[in-house]
Amino acid sequence: MFFDTFLFVRYFAFMRVGIYARVSTHEQQTLPMQLEKMKEYIEHRGWTLAAEVEEVGSGAKTRPKREELVRMAKRREIDAILVWELDRFGRSLADLVMTLNELREIGVVFVSLTESLDFSTPSGRAMAGMLSTFAEFERDIIRERVKAGIVSAREKGKPYGRPITASKKVLPIYFTHAKNSATWHKI
Repeated sequence: MFFDTFLFVRYFAFMRVGIYARVSTHEQQTLPMQLEKMKEYIEHRGWTLAAEVEEVGSGAKTRPKREELVRMAKRREIDAILVWELDRFGRSLADLVMTLNELREIGVVFVSLTESLDFSTPSGRAMAGMLSTFAEFERDIIRERVKAGIVSAREKGKPYGRPITASKKVLPIYFTHAKNSATWHKI
């Protein structure tokens, strides 16, 4: 009985929550609305707001403020992360699933307000499993498209893969100018 009571108090009564709000551009005006609704949700649940993170950026490879919030979770400074929408938190489905799995492994609750997803519940965990399946599907589809694109490029005789880096472009430029007796420093 003590253990059940402890878990209830720990995870539902005194939950320290970090909220994450993001918009893609400065022109979008939804940040204040996102924050307001998430704060209302926290108050309704009787939780404590421990961190508030706002980020502006679209599809960036890194989202430093989001990463800091995840680090806070790993340091046990927060017990839950609350977001407005799933797509506001993850850069891709694969990234989202990976992050959700990390949070689950360390016992941090993840809640998405507009989708009514609470990964602390059995139905929320089931949804996380389905998201994982779709993330794997997405990776497989991308892999197939890349392979098909390479085959098509080869058939057409077009270059494929990464563009030549600057360091590999330097030598042909040097030799071209060297024919005209230019020194390395002049190039």
